[in-house]
Amino acid sequence: MSATEILDELKSLGSESIKKTLLRHGAREPVFGVKVEHLKLIQKRIKMDHALALDLYKTGNSDAMYLAGLIADDAKMTKKDLQTWVEAAYWPWLSEYTVPWVASSGPHGREMALKWMESKSESIASSGWATYGSLVGIKDDADLDLAEIKKLLERVRTTIHDQPNRVRYCMNGFVIAVGCFVKALTGIAVETAKSVGTVSVDMGGTACKVPCAPDYIKKVKDRGTIGKKRKSAKC
Repeated sequence: MSATEILDELKSLGSESIKKTLLRHGAREPVFGVKVEHLKLIQKRIKMDHALALDLYKTGNSDAMYLAGLIADDAKMTKKDLQTWVEAAYWPWLSEYTVPWVASSGPHGREMALKWMESKSESIASSGWATYGSLVGIKDDADLDLAEIKKLLERVRTTIHDQPNRVRYCMNGFVIAVGCFVKALTGIAVETAKSVGTVSVDMGGTACKVPCAPDYIKKVKDRGTIGKKRKSAKC
């Protein structure tokens, strides 16, 4: 199928109520308001089509861009591709989910995460922290640089409250990810979270809340699933 055909299908699946919700959370036109469950049905049908994914992302349509992340061949994403995607990811649905999922599952995830963290752009820096958080959830501990992650936790501890809004949110998510997925660093992650205290993030008047890192990690610990990795970054 072509990107044009997919856009026509997405338009037919659009919902005004979903669209209003997405716009309230930061999306902007063009967007149709397609439910994620419908996007996943298209993903299931297409499976993986990297060329189509690149074409869909270029449309600038938020629904199509999200779908692009679901059907992309992460291993084929070049550093240039990832940079193009992150620069176009203008709101959290894309910058904190789509791009980090694709980046973390490919060969350049760690490198791009560290690069993006240093960006002066709030959305790109957010993508950096979200990418590294996604990465620790899918990579074996043996493939992670634990010393580097410790330094990043310390960076969060000492700088989080000075960061832009969404960067604070993603830093908090990074601490949670490390605490839940990297068993050797769970204790340090919890201590980091306690030292940080309450993380204040403006959620744009929505009902969304900032997860309390110590409580979140405790729930995972109580379930006995600390250190259990995810099969895929995408969900």
